[in-house]
Amino acid sequence: MTTKRNLIRLGAGALIAATLAATSSYSYAMPRYDGLWSVSIVTKKGDCIASYRYPLLISNGVLANGGAFAIDVRGRVSGDGAISVKLSHGDTHAAASGRLAGNAGSGTWSGASCSGSWTAERRSS
Repeated sequence: MTTKRNLIRLGAGALIAATLAATSSYSYAMPRYDGLWSVSIVTKKGDCIASYRYPLLISNGVLANGGAFAIDVRGRVSGDGAISVKLSHGDTHAAASGRLAGNAGSGTWSGASCSGSWTAERRSS
């Protein structure tokens, strides 16, 4: 059970991190949001880890895994900062959306059995 919770938590963390990547229907945000971001994920519903922090990298508006844990991140940041992302690790999947503005951002995430919110801070450009 603990392993499953850890995977769900990591998946949720990755999802939120991925949230920093953005929707393909928007014009891409090229370098405006580029850099290393620290994403804090908080579970508000479900039996996942209460909170988790994970690094994400944005390069030319494309989100990528910025940490050592093997999480598949798929998303982009739009020109106005809107983001939508999908994350996965094994059979754990999550999705997130929100908005970046300057050096900060926030939004919501959801997975199979948990959901919550995320905040992000840019650590470097």
